[in-house]
Amino acid sequence: MKNLKYLVLAISFLVLGCEVDDPSIGDITAPSNLQISVEVAQDNSGNVTVTPVADDAINFHVFFLEDADPVVLLEGETAEFRYTQSGQFQQIIQVIAFGRGGVSSSDTVTIDLDVTLSIDPLILSLIAGDGSKSWVWDSSNAGHFGVGDPAEDFPNFFSAGPNELNPCLYDDVLTFSFDENNNFTYVLENQGETFINWAEVTRFFPDASPQEFVDECRDIADQIEFQTSFVIIENAETGALEFDVENSTMSYWSGAMEYEIIELTENRLTVRGLQQPFNDPTGGLLAWYHTFVPVGGGDDNPPPPPTDCDSGLTGAVGSGNNDVLVWSDEFDEDGAPCSDNWVYNIGTGDNGWGNGESQFYTDRLDNVVVEDGMLNITARRENFSGSEYTSGRIFTQDKFEFTFGRVEIRAKLPTGGGTWPALWMLGADIDTNPWPAAGEMDIMEHVGNSQDEIFSTLHFPGASGGNAMGSSTIIPGVSNDFHIYSIDWTEENMIFSIDGTPFYVFNNSPNLPFDKDFFLIFNVAMGGTFGGNIDTAFTESTMSVDYVRVYQ
Repeated sequence: MKNLKYLVLAISFLVLGCEVDDPSIGDITAPSNLQISVEVAQDNSGNVTVTPVADDAINFHVFFLEDADPVVLLEGETAEFRYTQSGQFQQIIQVIAFGRGGVSSSDTVTIDLDVTLSIDPLILSLIAGDGSKSWVWDSSNAGHFGVGDPAEDFPNFFSAGPNELNPCLYDDVLTFSFDENNNFTYVLENQGETFINWAEVTRFFPDASPQEFVDECRDIADQIEFQTSFVIIENAETGALEFDVENSTMSYWSGAMEYEIIELTENRLTVRGLQQPFNDPTGGLLAWYHTFVPVGGGDDNPPPPPTDCDSGLTGAVGSGNNDVLVWSDEFDEDGAPCSDNWVYNIGTGDNGWGNGESQFYTDRLDNVVVEDGMLNITARRENFSGSEYTSGRIFTQDKFEFTFGRVEIRAKLPTGGGTWPALWMLGADIDTNPWPAAGEMDIMEHVGNSQDEIFSTLHFPGASGGNAMGSSTIIPGVSNDFHIYSIDWTEENMIFSIDGTPFYVFNNSPNLPFDKDFFLIFNVAMGGTFGGNIDTAFTESTMSVDYVRVYQ
């Protein structure tokens, strides 16, 4: 993406006045000698930095806009703000210095700005068409709304199913417009009610008693802006596109008013906003994900609709000898993988899923599709959301988890330097028992830089990463022919086999994390610590899975 361009032509400062409230109450002394240092960035951004200092001040409240909440600072801290109005205008900034007992001193500074904001024409045409474009929630597809840990780049806490949320959310319309003077306008139409995160309700209604985790539809038209400005800035350090809707929200009120664009095409917009719950100032941040499509338009490459399918559970009870089929997916329904069996990972993960990988995992049919009786996971070279490669990663967490059993997977592997396909399992308590404590069983791993060598590996505390326990074997033609990769997992041991021939046996122990539920993961990574250098000639390659079967 190209950098945005702005122009700040003139800056002047005018001290308008100073007032002191309650100059002294016994030993309580109001802050004095309040001084306000203001810097306006010279990179056309409309960014303003304020640094206040005062004697006897405990903290400062900086008001960049008359009706907006203040930025609260301690002594020595600075406040930053971006003005998103194009043109020549004056802006008053007020600073209040608070001392002990609540006594305060205040001052104001006026700055003269001449700001021109511009957005890269391609980005602008995608978001606002030829001058105006309206968007609605992609409510018919799973994953259109989610929340997760900001340390991850996918909604690992919750991801909504089709039309799962309150209807008051889905009637919202978001319209982005621009004119020849580079005025960028955002209008939110919400039919009178905004869907509000339960932890944010008391921000607007202090006397309310919201039920924990129960979001509410409320009228907040008099408390946020429903017609305002927007700006899209490329972060100079990360290259991410930062999306700001001034004193407003992108439909759902989570507390976030600034977003990162995760995906933007002519027919799809996905954003990520950070929120700290209003009623829990000491709690951790949350990352919210929203996906929209144009009014009256479809996605040029939409997330696949749920497949009409049944869970892989057979209803049979295992004998304890790992010889009774209890779950399987034969991949015999074309389309997306069965949603009763599989969930998608989306994004690049923390530091490339912790391995420095280069792909962006999607839920697109281009990357993950069932056709002609096969699950195909395809890694592609393409520029996508800041990554040079796309691929797929699906897993059965919360859909199918099991303790002990024989897993058989018939698959043909991709090829090419840098490809890293894997058929593996993680401990189901991974969310509360971080890796490697939760345990990992790699039934099959392969890297294109070591063609035809198959790896089977176990990770656990004291033996993980480069020190993990495992073995490898050479199987000619793994990218040309199907082979059956399996693990026979019992209380006593784990036996790894290919086409029924064991090649690695590991003795299990009650001291290891291999006596509890695990779930399955199928993916094709690119590069990273194990995948290695990616062939510059690589374009795409596919891992095809004929079936996966679990016996107990």
